Amino acid sequence: MDEYEKSEGLPPDTSALVKLYVEESGTQIVREEVEKAEVVATSRIAYVEARAGFSRKLREGELKKREHRQVVEDFERDWVNYFIMEISEEVARLSGSLTEGHPLKGFDALHLASALILQDQIRSSVYFLCFDKRLKRAAQAEGLQG
Repeated sequence: MDEYEKSEGLPPDTSALVKLYVEESGTQIVREEVEKAEVVATSRIAYVEARAGFSRKLREGELKKREHRQVVEDFERDWVNYFIMEISEEVARLSGSLTEGHPLKGFDALHLASALILQDQIRSSVYFLCFDKRLKRAAQAEGLQG
């Protein structure tokens, strides 16, 4: 993995966000990047996706009930500190356009659109943290660091 520069915003997709709370491959990378970031931003949809991911890990036996409860409590505590990008009309429309130029799933396009709009709004570089190869290629093609 390359060295990363500190950036204004760090909008992780949900797979990266889950790694903050559940130890798995890539957890250390996410923790290091979050530690370097001035602000951690994410899309509103990450809340539902993360909670679904935690629940899946419980159902599949990767988390015990007590661990799941703690993960959800930690996530709820931290959620209020993230900069949340809402799913606005602008985000939705850009997401639709992004799916025409890149082989993205709908929610991945929403995460990418959120990061692009955030970068435009803050007029500074945004580091886009994700673990999906297609999404990462699309983010880089659209000019995001990551």
